[in-house]
Amino acid sequence: MPKCPNCQKEVYFAEKVTSLGKDWHRPCLKCEKCKKTLSAGGHAEHEGKPYCNKPCYAALFGPGGKNVLLKSFPGSSVCESHTSILMSKL
Repeated sequence: MPKCPNCQKEVYFAEKVTSLGKDWHRPCLKCEKCKKTLSAGGHAEHEGKPYCNKPCYAALFGPGGKNVLLKSFPGSSVCESHTSILMSKL
């Protein structure tokens, strides 16, 4: 029985989601930065860990480094769960 890379508990067929070549519990597949629950294939990866495509991955690892979205899209709207992450980088 495979173990979830996040919680290290066994993952049963009925509760699994496969992403990054591993089986996860659905609620355990979360962005490493903001902890938002992600869907399989709907996220970015860095060093084997899942991240939201925008803004977390882009802000941390994208071209331009930190605050790339704020620099690239001034005045753009950001969902509530990511506002504090972006503002903490200022």
